[in-house]
Amino acid sequence: MERGAHSLRIMQDPTNSNPTETPEASVSTPDSQVSELEKKAKDWEQKYVYLYAEFENFKKRSIKERQETLKFGWENVASGLLEVLDNFDRALGYVKPDTDSALVSGLRMVAQQFKSTLEKQGVAEIQTLDQPFNPELHESVGQIPSEKPQGIIVQEHQKGYTLHGRLLRPSRVLISGGKPAN
Repeated sequence: MERGAHSLRIMQDPTNSNPTETPEASVSTPDSQVSELEKKAKDWEQKYVYLYAEFENFKKRSIKERQETLKFGWENVASGLLEVLDNFDRALGYVKPDTDSALVSGLRMVAQQFKSTLEKQGVAEIQTLDQPFNPELHESVGQIPSEKPQGIIVQEHQKGYTLHGRLLRPSRVLISGGKPAN
């Protein structure tokens, strides 16, 4: 690059080996430098604001995901424990009348403590009897004639549960088909 007396700049065109002369339009003045630096500063500020907002969103998402994991992370364990609770209830249902009453009372207390512990962890039993059938909470295993209106649950085959409001296991129920035909 050479400078001449007429304040011309000689530029080398990369595709052409002949230099071309252009007026000195690209000479930087202090005002143009300031405006260029202000533009760069504004660009960096916009990038910073965008990245800051993105990072804040990331932190909020991470906190929410962690809370969800803590809240629902033991869903599989809870499902397994419900099978144990079902077996416990079945066993208590088949206790013979001549069984020691202290033993039966103790087993009922243990079953109640087990249910209470599950409730403290967010497991709730779904109420079914005399409720309208809800396919989001109930699984119909049949329909029987009943004095109750059609679509009302009349019998529960297996208890259903939710975990913090999310369905853990649907209730298996029989629903009313309406009054029997005479």
